[in-house]
Amino acid sequence: MRIHRHRSRKPKFDIPVYKINNRIKAEEVRVIDPEKGDLGVIPTAEAIEMAKKKEMDLVEVSPKGNPPVCKILDYGQFKYQKEKEAKKRKTLSAEVELKGVRISVRIGAHDRMVRLNQTKKFLEKGNKVKVEMPLRGREKAHKDVAQQVMEAFVDELRKEYEIRVEQPVKFQAGRMTTIIGRA
Repeated sequence: MRIHRHRSRKPKFDIPVYKINNRIKAEEVRVIDPEKGDLGVIPTAEAIEMAKKKEMDLVEVSPKGNPPVCKILDYGQFKYQKEKEAKKRKTLSAEVELKGVRISVRIGAHDRMVRLNQTKKFLEKGNKVKVEMPLRGREKAHKDVAQQVMEAFVDELRKEYEIRVEQPVKFQAGRMTTIIGRA
């Protein structure tokens, strides 16, 4: 099973777009000043003038409100903070990948250890692992032997990690598969 590394590129992180100053279309807005707090409902043009006097911007932070809520603040600094928060959220939400490991019915002891170590590395990184065993020729007639080899492989992993079996061992399209992850 080939693992595709070049999937469609996702944007780095989404930052909401805020309307500032003259882009605000509402006639009246609720204005919040960082020093004085809530200033109440004010016509948009007047609120923009107040922001310009303080050498700041009027930023629409809640467009769905009635009237929309705007804050007087430095837009550059505000945008930087929002980008920083979005970046932090992205790093905290780790994406779980499905990695693949192939073994065979006649796998040797050393090859088995290599596959076990490979699987352990994947599990340590927090990924799920699909253990796959393609059956060829007469091996298909001895599914019971293949299942024992597969279960022995999973039991070997259980000795070192608490794992959960996401998909139990099953025969499908000429191959035995199971999906495991860390508990």
